[in-house]
Amino acid sequence: MKYPTLLLIFTVLLPLTLPEATADTLLMESAENAPASGNNGVRRPGRGESMESVRRAFGEPDSILPAVGDPPITRWVYQRFTVYFEYHLVITSVINR
Repeated sequence: MKYPTLLLIFTVLLPLTLPEATADTLLMESAENAPASGNNGVRRPGRGESMESVRRAFGEPDSILPAVGDPPITRWVYQRFTVYFEYHLVITSVINR
């Protein structure tokens, strides 16, 4: 009977002694929730397009962020959307907030 009581006290008091946990929230209502390219949405690259194809269709990006990680993920930022590439192919594009 001693251990269940200690366990109960521990589980009740422990959260009171720990600092409040905080975290950043990644605001990315990803491509699944963003309007698709077309009449009602922002035209943007689709999955599998090459960097060359994106550059031809949308022009030079406003900024290019260097590759990060393994596999390397590169971001091209345009005025209305951002394109994420794995190596040289689009993995997703999201509308900027």
